[in-house]
Amino acid sequence: MIFRHVGEGRPYPEHGLTPAQWAEISPSQVRLDDLTTTRTQLDLALLLDAESTFYGDLFAHVVSWEGQFYLEDGLHRAVRAALQQRHMLHARVFTMGRTS
Repeated sequence: MIFRHVGEGRPYPEHGLTPAQWAEISPSQVRLDDLTTTRTQLDLALLLDAESTFYGDLFAHVVSWEGQFYLEDGLHRAVRAALQQRHMLHARVFTMGRTS
């Protein structure tokens, strides 16, 4: 299995991070099999496009919440890494605290 779980939707509360705030988070490596996706569908054009990162962030966005890693943005990058038989993905990881 590529991912820990294929989910649909975000189980965590809205974090409100802007693209500029994501860009401030240093990338780190995350194991693909530790990730739960927040989307069930992949845009094949994004997966196959060699220029897919031209206008966006070069790194996937992962939210760490309640001890789990959720792949919020960058599903095409994660699938591409798996197809290249890589087990790690460079991602920006935002650790979110529990809101009461």
